[in-house]
Amino acid sequence: MTHIDEPRLENDLAYRFNYVANFIGFGPDDVAVIHSAAPLLAPLVPGLVDAVYAKLIQQDATWRHFLPKQHGYEGEAPLTLEQLTLDHPQIAFRKQHLGRYLVALVTKPYDGKMVEYLDMVGKIHTPEAGNKAIVVPLVQMNALMGFVADAFTATIVGLKLDRDTEVKALRAFGKLLWIQNDLITRHYQAK
Repeated sequence: MTHIDEPRLENDLAYRFNYVANFIGFGPDDVAVIHSAAPLLAPLVPGLVDAVYAKLIQQDATWRHFLPKQHGYEGEAPLTLEQLTLDHPQIAFRKQHLGRYLVALVTKPYDGKMVEYLDMVGKIHTPEAGNKAIVVPLVQMNALMGFVADAFTATIVGLKLDRDTEVKALRAFGKLLWIQNDLITRHYQAK
């Protein structure tokens, strides 16, 4: 039996990542599968990004979080949801961020820097980082992660890979998204 320092899970990001990764069996073989999928998935990133935003605009509960300026956006912010269209420059800015995130998932090494990046993905949706006015409720983040997970599954299945490679890719991305979800939800715990 392995001893787990439970308080350390809350205070040491690398320890937490390694614990969750080891628990669910996410390791070097999964990272290799994810990286090997990059040439196939990279051309599909714009379509994945568009699908995510087409979903987000369908509900005011998700779309309202795009009204405040995201940290780093210098352009004009819309004042109403009606002004915030899919082709608004602020949405284009946000889409670029999502696209870079998806590319990072399949190309970057899973080292300490990547773990910090994955953690920041969670933090940036809370008042802890970025624009303090952007506070996305956990239910919206969970809904989004479920949608993204399904989009990855559909995309991987659509690649028509041999069965063994397809199963390995589905499992690797599934594990990765569970880790990402943990690094999101940790920022919603009462401090």
